[in-house]
Amino acid sequence: MSRVAIVTGGTRGIGAAISKLLHQNGYKVAANYAGNVEKAKAFEAETGIKTYQWNVADFAACQEGVKKVERDLGPVDVVVNNAGITRDTTLHKMTHEQWQAVIDTNLGGCFNMCRAVIDGMRERGFGRIVNIGSINGQAGQYGQVNYAAAKSGIHGFTKALAQEGAARGITVNAIAPGYIDTDMVAAVPANVLEKIVAKIPVGRLGRAEEIARGVLFLVADEAGFITGSTLSINGGQHMY
Repeated sequence: MSRVAIVTGGTRGIGAAISKLLHQNGYKVAANYAGNVEKAKAFEAETGIKTYQWNVADFAACQEGVKKVERDLGPVDVVVNNAGITRDTTLHKMTHEQWQAVIDTNLGGCFNMCRAVIDGMRERGFGRIVNIGSINGQAGQYGQVNYAAAKSGIHGFTKALAQEGAARGITVNAIAPGYIDTDMVAAVPANVLEKIVAKIPVGRLGRAEEIARGVLFLVADEAGFITGSTLSINGGQHMY
């Protein structure tokens, strides 16, 4: 039986790598995206992975999106909450809109997606949820109080939901990536990026595929004794 997996933000960057690796390993994958229709259609044509458009910050849209996936592919067994945005600036310059947009998408999206699938997972006695946090949610980062707060919230959300789901066969874990070679990191000025890499013990940026391997491990049927954990994949940049 092929497990059905939803990957939010699943057509670009880390999300695309996760979608592809799950697909290659026999999962029926629904790759969610928010706005870039052209990119999503190209991704679908390239990979054969079905794509679905909705905004994870919208509670009702998540409910409807999950229902559509279930009509097309079957009951959802796996959710990877990867969708995220940045609106970086220091707090004294940050607008309420910049704060709220990041909280609503990065943290609110976790709640919205988990709420949409949790009843079905409880009824079937199986579920795998992986929430993508961040090294900056663990250690903080200048100019990212909104992003760091949302990602830190994801780690707490993960531990609490893990306790609720454990007796029903639902595991909930987080992955905290460090600096990964994606479009988001590529937008960082070269001189700043050089300083970041200098602080990474392995001496390079991570690859999206390395995050995807962590996800594949955590969503396996055989990973049922791992829950409430955070897997840090950051090249040794932050250890605790």
